[in-house]
Amino acid sequence: MSSTARPPEMTDGFHLIVDALRLNDLSTIYGLVGIPITDVARAAQARGMRFIGFRQEQAAGHAAAAAGFLTRRPGVCLTVSAPGFLNGLVALANATTNCFPMIQISGSSEREIVDLQQGDYEELDQLAAARPFAKAAFRVDRPEDIGAGVARAIRGAVSGRPGGVYLDLPAKVLGATIDAEVGRASLFKAVDPAPSQLATPESIDRALRLLAGAERPLIVLGKGAAYAQADEELRELVESTGIPFLPMSMAKGLLPDDHPQSAAAARSLVLKDADVVILVGARLNWLLAHGRAPRWSAECRFIQVDISPEEIDSNRPIAAPVVADVKAATRQLLAALRPGQITPRRAWLDAIDAKKTENVQRMQARLAADAAPMNFYGALRAIRDVLAEQDGTFVVNEGANTLDFGRDILPMHEPRKRLDCGTWGVMGVGMGYAIAAAVESGRSVVAVEGDSAFGFSGMELETICRYELPIVVVVFNNGGVYKGDEVNRFSSDPAPTALLRTSRYDKLIEAFGGAGYYAADPETVASSLREALASRKPALVDCVIDPTAGTESGHLTDLNPQSPLRPA
Repeated sequence: MSSTARPPEMTDGFHLIVDALRLNDLSTIYGLVGIPITDVARAAQARGMRFIGFRQEQAAGHAAAAAGFLTRRPGVCLTVSAPGFLNGLVALANATTNCFPMIQISGSSEREIVDLQQGDYEELDQLAAARPFAKAAFRVDRPEDIGAGVARAIRGAVSGRPGGVYLDLPAKVLGATIDAEVGRASLFKAVDPAPSQLATPESIDRALRLLAGAERPLIVLGKGAAYAQADEELRELVESTGIPFLPMSMAKGLLPDDHPQSAAAARSLVLKDADVVILVGARLNWLLAHGRAPRWSAECRFIQVDISPEEIDSNRPIAAPVVADVKAATRQLLAALRPGQITPRRAWLDAIDAKKTENVQRMQARLAADAAPMNFYGALRAIRDVLAEQDGTFVVNEGANTLDFGRDILPMHEPRKRLDCGTWGVMGVGMGYAIAAAVESGRSVVAVEGDSAFGFSGMELETICRYELPIVVVVFNNGGVYKGDEVNRFSSDPAPTALLRTSRYDKLIEAFGGAGYYAADPETVASSLREALASRKPALVDCVIDPTAGTESGHLTDLNPQSPLRPA
């Protein structure tokens, strides 16, 4: 070789991981930098990717999970090793439980040191720790395997039932250099990572026969139906059959909440009296009382549309399982459906309408009463009225009472515009979900937060301000976990559920350059929110409500055992 020959172009693990993500059309990374992954973020920005840097890894992971739900592409969360990895792991586990596609990429200590427990910096067997909480977990031990690792992670996250995947990158692999041409040749794009899964014709016929014989049918739409983006197909199924539908929380908006066939305002009635129920992307878990009496009729028969055969018969026998992805199955049902084949009984529809009218009138009376001090109804009425003036605004909602009241009072008219704590009921998702919604869509976001729930990720206000995101956070400030009126009669310490009543959450965002509003009545809530949304800049409304408003555990009092020796 001539002494004047140019040295070969080189690349390293930092650039290969970024190039592999870009090749697979992933353009945003949510994370927090530190040893050993800081240069991954720098390389991502240099390659034209967006890096959204958080203040805590759990919030970054929640953002990646929400991005996966909204886009059907895996959201990417980048974390440091050991403690940072563990912070992100909470969000990864939550993503897997919620069936959101997400990839957590973490730097790690060297394998040979971890295996001999020799005490490396932030030493932890992260792969072993992640496996019980993820859909899949992989480690890359050579830079030339990064492309395969990314492709497998993507396929694992989005295929079948979506979920969280962990990808472990030891520091030695990130820092290793190889010939750039060899590196480029090692990368590839995953082909059709989430292929459509059709139902068998027999299962479609079985489901339609069961529905045709029903007198009191019901369609339950879960967040899996929202994720499927089968919006038009589901609308056609509902409207062509005339069957009432009940949307689960994150399925609200698939059909507008004011749709005449919505049974949301008669939820207890339809669960108790339906004789055939078709579950579309919904699971018979605790959110649906496991399908058991007395919430459900013991004679009710179920059709379940789910991509995972393991979900079938999980709580109640499923008379007509339809194992397929939601969009494919809905198209098959529509193709096989004969005109007039399914006709809900008039008495069933009339009973639902009567109960809806009764419950709506009761709710309207509560919303119209201007309590002083302000309660949940007054504050949420104000938010509802402002949101009615908006188009395409996302609503993020978490808390106990704030979530429960918000789900009933804030109507949704568009699909995938509501994000909340989901299957696990996890608090602290709010800021991450709000950031992802704003980043992925460019639309305004209103995050309606209980003060306790907000506390889990409140420092992400700085992230919102740093990236100048159009997010308005409304903190329902009643000075407590659940509510703020508990008194400790045994010492000078605050009661277990008490928070500082004098907290001024509006001052927090002002410290970071955002707009803070203080609101103690519905009119001020409305005017503050309206002004904040018009600005499209970061803002927070400290919404002060009655400390006695709410109940312990919100609507989940039956899940919260209390000591028989509890002080009066």
